[in-house]
Amino acid sequence: MAHLKHPDSRSTIHMEDSIVISHHHYDDRQHVLRLHCPQCASHAVHGQFVHLQCDRSLLLRRPFSIMRARPDEGWIDLLYKEVGQGTMLLAKQAEGSVLNLLGSIGNPFILHEDKPIRILIGGGVGIPPMIFVAETIRQQYPSDTDMTYAFMGSEISFPFTVLNSELPVPGVTAHHAIEDMENISIPSRLASLRYLTGCYRGHVTELAEKFLQTLSPERLQIAEIFSCGPRPMLYATKRLAMKYNIDCQISMEEYMACATGGCAGCNVKITGPDGPAMKRVCVDGPVFDASLVEL
Repeated sequence: MAHLKHPDSRSTIHMEDSIVISHHHYDDRQHVLRLHCPQCASHAVHGQFVHLQCDRSLLLRRPFSIMRARPDEGWIDLLYKEVGQGTMLLAKQAEGSVLNLLGSIGNPFILHEDKPIRILIGGGVGIPPMIFVAETIRQQYPSDTDMTYAFMGSEISFPFTVLNSELPVPGVTAHHAIEDMENISIPSRLASLRYLTGCYRGHVTELAEKFLQTLSPERLQIAEIFSCGPRPMLYATKRLAMKYNIDCQISMEEYMACATGGCAGCNVKITGPDGPAMKRVCVDGPVFDASLVEL
């Protein structure tokens, strides 16, 4: 795949005070936060994130991938899990709370028209960008049926409504899917190492490969993978893409202080046409060509 070409990713960054519209709490300390932030919502693109103030008492912000955006209504959704002081404070925010944010930030996924078979692979809190990508695909390509498939993995409970899918996935016998995907007619399947009913028991990349094995060489040539999740999963996704010679875009998750490219604290090593280089996840990413990233 040619090196991804993006416009200036700083052009969509705005600072604004967002208002908590709703805050839903799920098992295993997972939460879905809806924020009223019209400027951010109007510029948000699939694959971008926000840098959010978790509490007025906390100086440093935290990065969160955008799960969906509704520009006409002025809101975005974020899915997060409590893992430290910032997210623990964020989980206490009630409706009406005001949280300052920077967003939307970063380079998005690129949907190539010559690669209409799109395979989405998300793990844990890397699932939200896949939902955003799926909704974008359905909006931009409403007539493309049986062309996009989503595979989601988690080692804790899924913070979504899970149901028996009525949409078949070739090569896959697991039958549970996320309702959000089912509602937009995109077949999806779930994987977990836990014994969860209806889910494939194993890694999500293993589940995705069962589908890839059903594609002919001709269909593999017009396929592309989009992925977000923990590094081990992204590494496995990259190897899967290389095995089947499929283009692959991955969204990296890194700790960051400024999120605007100034501190360079979120660097990752990239091997490009000019040799090795350090790239900032915040503004040079978070989406990269998987073949170029050293994982």
